[in-house]
Amino acid sequence: MSGDGTPSAPLALEQLDLLWDYDDPAASEERFRALLPRARTERDGALLAELLTQLARAQGLQRRFDLAERTLDEAEQALHGGDARGRIRLLLERGRVENSRGDAGRGGASFLTAWESARVAGEDALAVDAAHMLGIVEEPEAGLAWNERALALARSSPDPLARRWVGSLASNMGWARHAAGDDDGAIVLFELARDEWLSDGRDGRARIARWSIARCLRSRGDVDEALRSQQLLLDELDGLGETDGYVLEELGECLLALDRADEARPYLARAWSLLANDAGLRADEPERLARLRALGLGGDAQTEP
Repeated sequence: MSGDGTPSAPLALEQLDLLWDYDDPAASEERFRALLPRARTERDGALLAELLTQLARAQGLQRRFDLAERTLDEAEQALHGGDARGRIRLLLERGRVENSRGDAGRGGASFLTAWESARVAGEDALAVDAAHMLGIVEEPEAGLAWNERALALARSSPDPLARRWVGSLASNMGWARHAAGDDDGAIVLFELARDEWLSDGRDGRARIARWSIARCLRSRGDVDEALRSQQLLLDELDGLGETDGYVLEELGECLLALDRADEARPYLARAWSLLANDAGLRADEPERLARLRALGLGGDAQTEP
């Protein structure tokens, strides 16, 4: 590896996925950007095209959609005529920008074409990615079918990059079950996600699955157990020198559910201070932030998250 964490040996295209930190898209963008001079110098159109699609994805996750579109245009110009992988990547990232920006169709046509092309090309990991995005943009019943299709392919594929999708897919399906009121089914799926992420050393992702399990326990009425689980997460994070606004938020919500509002308030105030600048929450769930602010800093709130 080079000093900035990017590979210095010849880079296989599949390795691009391993450079990602989805919790820190800005850092991921810098890793991809650091490889651009090499990709251009080597005149490797396939590497350059795929690298640019991932750079665009990192930009889109930061809600810099116009910049992401320009980066994708550059990726399209770098494509070779027979570069199936690059074209699938381009379809996926154009679809993701459309979905995140709220465009009509939410990228569904791009994702469907990416799925079909990836299956023909034998690119299982990209096919799983496309199916997982269709699971997000389609209506609930069709979306669940796409997620199940993606999970079945990920679990049966010999491609280790396809297998790495199992945890994320199980988590997505868990939230779909939770939204439908099936917290028991959701917990089973979150437990699968937790175990998958633990098995390949992604402890941070496993903590997210544990948070999700505890969130479902609260919804199911097992509030004391949910509170204990969130407290364990908080203690672990404290030991790592880390803080998580979502854990603090749930601790507060559990305490509120147990009629311990005075104990809840400091947690909710800290959660609001950490989450108030989250661009995704501000755009998609402003009422959730307003509730946190009202409950943590004083005032009334009418909206249950």
